[in-house]
Amino acid sequence: MSALNANKQTVLVVDDDPAVLKLCRTLFEQEGFSVLPATGSSEALKICKNHPGSVDILVTDLVLPPPEFSFASGDNEFPHVHGHELAIRALGMRDNLRIVLMSGNIEKDLAGYGIKKGSLPFIAKPFENQAMVDLVRHALQAPPPARESLMKEHTGKAKGADEWFD
Repeated sequence: MSALNANKQTVLVVDDDPAVLKLCRTLFEQEGFSVLPATGSSEALKICKNHPGSVDILVTDLVLPPPEFSFASGDNEFPHVHGHELAIRALGMRDNLRIVLMSGNIEKDLAGYGIKKGSLPFIAKPFENQAMVDLVRHALQAPPPARESLMKEHTGKAKGADEWFD
């Protein structure tokens, strides 16, 4: 790693839509961030655990469907979970991690997951590029969220189509 790259902040972007992942990667790299893309929560948790450098912020879709075929296991270290649960688990691995959630239907998805509006930064998809960059920069300047407070508001399994989650 060069000295120039050593000071870059790292964004872990998680979305199952390759177009959104590519857009975020391009957008954040143009703004001087290092980007770690992940297509799902399992891959993101592996990155959180194994990435040798810092991971400064997690930008994740709230709704993350599982891959075509997978076995769910209670003791799976890298389960397929929705974005809020991913945030809770990632904070357990990376203490100073900041979080931004994104969704195509914020109001419905927040209510469906039992998440209080305002507990984490959110952005609606499709988003304006500058709005995303501004939100990430603002989140990076704020203190990291407390894992315990996120766990308190987490009411358990999501309702509806996400019944496959651990």
